[in-house]
Amino acid sequence: MRKVGIIGFPMDLGGNRRGVDMGPSALRLTDMIQRIEALGIDVVELGNVLVRTRGLVDSGSTDAHFLEEILRACDAAGQMTVDAVDRGCVPMLLGGDHSVAIGSLRGMASVHGPGGAIWIDAHADLNTPATSISGNVHGMPLAVALGCCADDPRFDSDRWPARSLDPERTVIIAARDLDAAERDFLRSDSAPRVFTMQEVDRRGIASVADEALEITSGAAFLHVSLDLDALDPHDAPGVGTPVRGGLTYREAHTLLEIISTAGPDSVDIVEVNPVLDVRNETAETAAELVCSLFGASII
Repeated sequence: MRKVGIIGFPMDLGGNRRGVDMGPSALRLTDMIQRIEALGIDVVELGNVLVRTRGLVDSGSTDAHFLEEILRACDAAGQMTVDAVDRGCVPMLLGGDHSVAIGSLRGMASVHGPGGAIWIDAHADLNTPATSISGNVHGMPLAVALGCCADDPRFDSDRWPARSLDPERTVIIAARDLDAAERDFLRSDSAPRVFTMQEVDRRGIASVADEALEITSGAAFLHVSLDLDALDPHDAPGVGTPVRGGLTYREAHTLLEIISTAGPDSVDIVEVNPVLDVRNETAETAAELVCSLFGASII
């Protein structure tokens, strides 16, 4: 395994509930770095993306709140991702809300071309400004990465590819809270493969994980994006948009243990909200899951 480069993304502009901007600090307060190093992996601390707070920026349009500042911060996150790759690191971005994936995936695609992703999330994050009910950008990053916002000039960029992910090499796991427009899109031929919690329950997480690796194999890069609300709120209470009926603690570990065999090229860990957490339990769980993703095993 190459080095892991840690990049903090202290942003809460993408959603309604405050607090996820403290997620990177909560994750760094765990023993995550020491545990990764105990696996024989070098860890390089690359600092934080500079993000301006709500009181200092214009909220912008109602169909995509704070979009200008979010995209500016994601540009910075994308460049830090490229810099991490140039240093021989696996970039691991610590959120903050899930809009960070716009930046991390743009950075990876600028190096490798459109890649594949395993998106572990209660939500599909496939809304666009035209379809979003809330206007919250943390519900849009996968849509942006798949090129679904290419007709919106606000997302145009001479710096980054218009599409970061290949939909045929992208999967969503643990989905259980989808908007109507997302459901319609996921029924189309151009949509990524989605494994709902209903399918996880029926087939078992190991079977789902194995198929996910088959789908993403051969991609220009493999990105793993873990939203902690993929887990059931019983195991991850400190998230802004909890949805009952998610992955259990053990299912999440099994999933990431299997994904680890593919050797992810980049990682997001997002939506840890210390304000809503209990004794930093969600951040501690996230740290344990990260170790499984990087090869920790019981024996």
